[in-house]
Amino acid sequence: MVRDGIYYAVAFTAAGAFVWWLTNPWLAAPLFFVGAFCAWFFRDPERLLPVGPVALSPADGRVVAVVAEGDRQTRISIFLNIFDVHVNRAPISGIITDVTYQKGRFLVASRAIASAENEQNIVTIRAEDGTKVVFKQIAGLIARRIIFDKKVGDFVQAGERVGMIKFGSRVDVLFGPEWRVEVSPGMRVAAGTSVLARRAGEVVLAEPLAAALVEEAALCRT
Repeated sequence: MVRDGIYYAVAFTAAGAFVWWLTNPWLAAPLFFVGAFCAWFFRDPERLLPVGPVALSPADGRVVAVVAEGDRQTRISIFLNIFDVHVNRAPISGIITDVTYQKGRFLVASRAIASAENEQNIVTIRAEDGTKVVFKQIAGLIARRIIFDKKVGDFVQAGERVGMIKFGSRVDVLFGPEWRVEVSPGMRVAAGTSVLARRAGEVVLAEPLAAALVEEAALCRT
């Protein structure tokens, strides 16, 4: 469990016990429920990490978009609902070369516009061979707390825990043309376990993916 989860769970459970002592169990029940939910929400399971020239998913959730962006990049957007594990992991091994916090709005994370306008933390990781991957921790309507535990100059291993976003959010991953995308909209992915892309030569998006702005909101409801 993430440390914050322990604090929340203990605090709500203690509050429930206090209310029980002052009044009755029925009034304390909601506090016990919230304490149990926090313990579950902040879970941090161990994961079996794939190896090889691959980029791993930095978040649990559903892929809601695979689209071409400027400068010959491909953006994969992952929507995390409140029931997903919210611990974020490094997509590749390498040096963190840039961390940029961007203030913004708190629109519903399922909307495509959230990628550009919501509050977010933008992280660039560069591998030993010069390949880089950018991923964004994007706040949502409820998630207004982005945590990133690393700093510029730190070396991270693929699948290593790097932070989290609390209570429902979105993570975008940007790949250059040297990566071959392995996922499509509608797929569920797990942080540190699911392969988003593999190293390849020049990449051209297949026609279905090039048009895969599919109904993101619909994907986020499933």
